[in-house]
Amino acid sequence: QVQLVESGGGLVQPGGSLRLSCIASRNRASINAMGWYRQAPGKQREMVALVTTSGLTNYEDFVKGRFTVSRNNAKNEVYLQMNSLKPEDTAVYYCTAVIGPRYYWGQGTQVAVSS
Repeated sequence: QVQLVESGGGLVQPGGSLRLSCIASRNRASINAMGWYRQAPGKQREMVALVTTSGLTNYEDFVKGRFTVSRNNAKNEVYLQMNSLKPEDTAVYYCTAVIGPRYYWGQGTQVAVSS
């Protein structure tokens, strides 16, 4: 079992930036990857970005060049730097930790992009 706690969401204007953080309660040695998904109203949850323990990253096309995922293994933390935000980035953002075949989820943090 692992608990994940996100922080850093909020309201931002189009073109602005936010940085999300997530801390995991479990020893990093058992976590294969960490990252972020999001879910907009009326839509399915979708992957945003993932980073493995070794630092390999994977991004969905709609955030490439704008978002950066990073990880501090010593602190069991993962971050999402979001730049050039668009209204369509509005969603609840969920931190995830992958352990073996299982995905664990945080409670989510709301990101709203609006003028």
